Amino acid sequence: MRPWYKNLDWVSLLLWVALVGIGLTAIYSATHGPAREFLLESVQQNFNRQLTFFGVSLVAMGIILLLPARFIVKAAPAAYVFCLGLLVAALAFGREVNGAKSWLYLGPVGLQVAEIAKVGTVLAVTALLSRKEARRGSVLYLLGAAVLILIPAVLVVMQNDTGTGLVFLALIPIMMFWSGAVPLPWMALAGGAAAAVYLVIVNPLYAAIFVGLATVGMLLWTRSKAMSALMLVGVGALAIAAWFGLFRVLEPHQVDRLVAFDDPEAYRYGAGFHVIQAKAAIGSGGVFGKGFTNGTQTQLAYIPENSTDFVYTIIGEEFGFIGTMTVLIVFAFLLIRLAGLGVQAGFALPRLFIAGVTGIYLVHIVINVGMTIGLMPVIGIPLPFISYGGSALLANTAMLAIALNLHAKRDQFAVYS
Repeated sequence: MRPWYKNLDWVSLLLWVALVGIGLTAIYSATHGPAREFLLESVQQNFNRQLTFFGVSLVAMGIILLLPARFIVKAAPAAYVFCLGLLVAALAFGREVNGAKSWLYLGPVGLQVAEIAKVGTVLAVTALLSRKEARRGSVLYLLGAAVLILIPAVLVVMQNDTGTGLVFLALIPIMMFWSGAVPLPWMALAGGAAAAVYLVIVNPLYAAIFVGLATVGMLLWTRSKAMSALMLVGVGALAIAAWFGLFRVLEPHQVDRLVAFDDPEAYRYGAGFHVIQAKAAIGSGGVFGKGFTNGTQTQLAYIPENSTDFVYTIIGEEFGFIGTMTVLIVFAFLLIRLAGLGVQAGFALPRLFIAGVTGIYLVHIVINVGMTIGLMPVIGIPLPFISYGGSALLANTAMLAIALNLHAKRDQFAVYS
């Protein structure tokens, strides 16, 4: 048997280092360029803190890679309970930062527990869905997996961190699909539901047209009247509920934040300000950008949260189209690489975990990049490995390390399959 380190995917590690390096470069520009004079002293330290967390993440990566794969699997229930404990503790004793009560502090060090909870949740759901009963389509196991995801999702939403809560919810169709227990038409229903809710935000008429076309498409594809009726009635009802919640339940400022991306000029002095400035910054970068620390919008501090949720705008303005495409290409290579590792793993447990991690990264990338270019609502989702945030960097690194561990030591999982 080959030593595990010879099976380690070094390409994924190099891509991880490249993304972290891009993030550190962008954060340095936002905090050490001319913009520094406009920033609070605490914000000026963002680069140093991120560099420190990179060191911590590097140590965590090494420790996780050395752990026996079976130990990681057996620790899944305890990790999940521990993460739930952190979420409850944040609700009870946490500190509110940017409107979300999801931070626990140990002295000067803060931990955003919702990010850490992703790791334990993916592990627990993987351990459950990799069982033979789940892969045979046991409804009890599938419901159990959904509950495992819904509990932390609800706790995170209660912390007023709706964006991260949506990431948890996105795990349900991702994990169900890769478990092989849910037929493809049912996954199409889930995708249709997500698309309908998105279109309700853009224009309710578009959502109604989409539901009609999706229903016809489902009928032509499956030849099943029951599935077509579910698409029409189920997804249609969800779209109506989303419309009702958007315009009858949420507060006006909450609605503005969700709908402003579609017409930011109408909200230019409020919720649309972020989007307008972000699009102006990225557009002004042109092909090659304005140069490191030379971005006008960035260095004059016109873009709020430019080293966290809007870090992509720094790359677009200072490194141009070449810079933004480089980021997307590196991400694409990493996601494709991880998907390939999942297929190579052969066994259900490592395959499912890698699928869950890949799905989380993909959701973050789509939403974060989408909200900076005006295609998604601004809901506070960081860009993996690039945005400032020690908790997110540590959690994303831990998930990648576990995925690489399970792949490298995949031969140990014959007993679970």
